[in-house]
Amino acid sequence: MSLHGDKNPDAVRFDATGTLKRDGAQFELLRNDSGSRVRLILPRTPIDLVEKTVRVTGWEVEPGLVDADGVAPA
Repeated sequence: MSLHGDKNPDAVRFDATGTLKRDGAQFELLRNDSGSRVRLILPRTPIDLVEKTVRVTGWEVEPGLVDADGVAPA
């Protein structure tokens, strides 16, 4: 089964705002409203947005893992 969101029939559309965090080579979105963390699969490395409030859109391919279409300043 492919994890890529738009090709995964089990994926759920994702749109959230929070603080972009970096944990080693991985990126996470710390959701301000709930305090939960979501791991991100990103098409590019948004170094300039780390530790800033961002909006992430994409597909939640499994609980806590989002295949992000994009990351933009919020």
